Amino acid sequence: MTLLYDRIADQLASAITHGALRPGDRMPSVRGLATQRKVSVATVLQAYVRLEDDGLIEVRPRSGHFVRHRALVPSLAEPRLPRKNLAPARVSVTPGVRALMESMRDPSVVPLGAAQVSPALLPIRQLNRRLAAIAREVQDAGGGYGDVAGLPTLRRQLARRSVDMGLSLHESEIVVTVGAMEGLHLALRATAAPGGAVAVEVPTYFGVLQAIEQLGLKAVEVPAHPRTGMDLDCLEQVLAQRAVKAIVAAPNVSNPLGSIMPDEAKERMVRLSAKYDVPIIEDDVYGELAFDGRPRPALAWDREGRVLLIGSVSKTLAPGYRIGWIIPGRYQEHIERLKYSLTVSTPPLLQMAVAEFLSSGGYDRHLRRLRGQLKAQVERTRDAVCALFPPGTRVTSPSGGFVVWVELPAGVDAFTVQSLALAEGISIAPGPIFSARDRFSNHIRLSCGFPWSARTEHAIETVAGIVGRLAGPNRKTG
Repeated sequence: MTLLYDRIADQLASAITHGALRPGDRMPSVRGLATQRKVSVATVLQAYVRLEDDGLIEVRPRSGHFVRHRALVPSLAEPRLPRKNLAPARVSVTPGVRALMESMRDPSVVPLGAAQVSPALLPIRQLNRRLAAIAREVQDAGGGYGDVAGLPTLRRQLARRSVDMGLSLHESEIVVTVGAMEGLHLALRATAAPGGAVAVEVPTYFGVLQAIEQLGLKAVEVPAHPRTGMDLDCLEQVLAQRAVKAIVAAPNVSNPLGSIMPDEAKERMVRLSAKYDVPIIEDDVYGELAFDGRPRPALAWDREGRVLLIGSVSKTLAPGYRIGWIIPGRYQEHIERLKYSLTVSTPPLLQMAVAEFLSSGGYDRHLRRLRGQLKAQVERTRDAVCALFPPGTRVTSPSGGFVVWVELPAGVDAFTVQSLALAEGISIAPGPIFSARDRFSNHIRLSCGFPWSARTEHAIETVAGIVGRLAGPNRKTG
């Protein structure tokens, strides 16, 4: 159920987005809007607080609320593509990832390193209430393991939602997993044996690299463009060498670039998969968070079951529920056997709560609001990087999600930045953990998952100061 103040905030946000209310315009007075909408003053104030958190309006003392001017900041170039090196590489990213994970557990640390959405932006309380109600009504719900493929009602809801993705799925084609990471491990185990190699876009999410490392596989790194994703010419070169057993890619809102592969490129990637008989493991975890609406996954062009699509609700509903899924195509029987041997099933109670929320009709409204909030937070973070970081800095313009990828001036070491920032109570994600070859030594990833605040602004200013000191006054701008 959408709260009243959220409905008012959504309507005003739409007016700002479409230009009915422009930068510098005074917002309607709180009392006047309350009278017009026949709501309380407190309700309007809540709506204005949300708009302020989203970076759309600002308060001017003794003057009222105004549509916020976007800061006039220098335009920075996007990060450069990594150099091509298509030889298989052993992966060892766990030590660098461990330091990041440890910093995430400390609530006093400003979380610019963790790719997490603030709990305040997620409907966790509503989900928890549904979970409690289900536990009361179905008192023996935890007494069995449940179907290895997942709760039929949840799979039915996921199949229904697949229509919006340009797919036509039956619930039996979906396997529910313990988060997307279990889906990724299952897909890798079903398609590649230890000692083999898989193609991955680079930079790529370090969790993908950790999975490759743990399963004894090698990675062939295919450069990815900050806006359009994996370089398919390089990918075809890799496939022609018969060097890999699978392709791991995130065509829709990659992490850390925030890129979206054009539809014609997704179709080409699927054709390459068929031509060389190599499966695609499609990471679609951020697909629902594309700023301009839900793009079609590569799976939409697959007619032979070679694409294994992985998704979850960790970035959109509740990371702690650990509800993910895989659409395994021709690998379904193998995936279900592996799933049973690893975890038997996914907790039924949590599946029930998510299924009920998806069927309630509130999920799409929540997604529209969440996309708008995250887009505003990404823009403010990117503006701050452009305004505060030293010459030679480059930054992405993501098409979705809630992270920005920053290339620092040449010679600035990302691990040094991480260490100095952590000493100031700020976490950042160092670039080398996004590559099997320790690339991106002068790159960092910044998370924008929490509403903008004075604390966030100060943290980015602090990181910018650290980078500026490390770059030095005579550093080349690159």
